[in-house]
Amino acid sequence: MTHSLYFFAAAAFEIAGCYAFWAWMRLGKHILWLIPGSGSLAMFALILTQVETEFAGRAYAAYGGVYIVASLAWLHYIERRKPLVWDIIGAVVCLLGAALILFGPRIAKI
Repeated sequence: MTHSLYFFAAAAFEIAGCYAFWAWMRLGKHILWLIPGSGSLAMFALILTQVETEFAGRAYAAYGGVYIVASLAWLHYIERRKPLVWDIIGAVVCLLGAALILFGPRIAKI
């Protein structure tokens, strides 16, 4: 699986897991929503460890850009709210930053 597939799969599980907690706390859903939510968050963590990178911090930083894009997709498709033009521009900037972090040249220490 490529970096981007791992990142988008991780984002789907993280957002779904966090949304389960949101639904329980903010939307009055039953506490049992936390069971699949917790499992979803565990899957998020497991999937993110599969990204091939030298350091965890770099994987997390690059994932952040993908998470932002996935969150706006969640906003649009699940919550049925259209992202604003500034949301889209910000997401593009974040994805470019994630790409730089993940694929930028590595300069040896002096």
